[in-house]
Amino acid sequence: MLEGKKIILGITGSIAAYKSAYLLRLLVKEKAEVQVLMTKAAKEFITPVTMSALSGKPVLGEFFESNDGTWHSHVDLGLWADLMLIAPASANTMGKMASGICDNLLLTTYLSAKCPLFIAPAMDLDMFRHPANQASMKKLQEYGATIIEPATGELASGLSGKGRMEEPEQIVEKIREFLESKEEKPLKGKKVLVTAGPTYEKLDPVRFIGNYSSGKMGFAIAEEAARKGAEVILVAGPVKENTEHRQIERIDVESAAEMKDACEKIFPDVDIAVMAAAVADYTPEKTTENKMKRTGDSLVLELVPTTDIAAMLGNMKRDDQLLIGFALETSDARKNAAYKLKRKNLDFIILNSLEDEGAGFMVDTNKITIIDRENKIEEFPLKSKQEVAADIVDRLIKYLK
Repeated sequence: MLEGKKIILGITGSIAAYKSAYLLRLLVKEKAEVQVLMTKAAKEFITPVTMSALSGKPVLGEFFESNDGTWHSHVDLGLWADLMLIAPASANTMGKMASGICDNLLLTTYLSAKCPLFIAPAMDLDMFRHPANQASMKKLQEYGATIIEPATGELASGLSGKGRMEEPEQIVEKIREFLESKEEKPLKGKKVLVTAGPTYEKLDPVRFIGNYSSGKMGFAIAEEAARKGAEVILVAGPVKENTEHRQIERIDVESAAEMKDACEKIFPDVDIAVMAAAVADYTPEKTTENKMKRTGDSLVLELVPTTDIAAMLGNMKRDDQLLIGFALETSDARKNAAYKLKRKNLDFIILNSLEDEGAGFMVDTNKITIIDRENKIEEFPLKSKQEVAADIVDRLIKYLK
């Protein structure tokens, strides 16, 4: 959600400035681009070196550099940012903001910025509840700022009460919720089933037949669909990936049979199904309760076909449902994908080939071709799997329209 967002992080003179390092780390981890602005007093509590190392950018605090005269334009900074966050915000800084005083780079940038503003106050309890400070916060809210209320607890003074800067994790969550609320939600009200990862077909207690699927593509599609407003049910094979969005319900399975049972139960209640899992085509006819021992002789495994889950759902599909499949091919890619599209009653199929470098299993990128029922073909260049997921979800949104 924060990926690619340009955020100004303002830090003022408060003992809570040490939390800003953790806050910055979380923002960068979310792949936001963060420019830190520090007041002179803030530098007494935490060094610019620390914040620069975490952000990957020089920390700004003065209007110009004394050694070479480089000018830091508050106007350019205000136009650059998608969001401005002041954490911690001292009573002094909030009072100046409310009165329009701009005697440092942080304050002039605040007056120039047109982006949403979040303020996380931090101070002793008596300072926080003083009428002057309360009036400053009220005026800032009237100007459109969002105040992230401080927490109650032990303070640096040794007293206990309201005034602790909210924890970094909670601040990031509030920003994430705000940005999500501003995003277009074309899939709001839709239920989406996504399958992801491999299946493991058990031979004995310690061995299985499986494949190299990491689940990254399916998980990226689930996250993107949830960001677009969908209620997502993710049926995942054995993978290390984790879900982040609150609107994703995850169901973990191991075998093709377990994935088939889950999908068969869920599919009648969804609007869209995206079958991104690499499901085993065959499973051992027999398994053993104990570990098979080496005998020195050849081992012959009898394998039986698993249920083709996409084809099963294609037979179940109503006219008001969309069913999207995947095809990973090593030869005659388009011909094989088109055949699968028709045989499984898919609305469109996403083709990726192991012949394309950077596509397929166990990598963070993919290169896809989308083929629909009218044999319209759209090719996409090599992209990250998150970008590919966005392309796929955008295509199914267009299909719905």
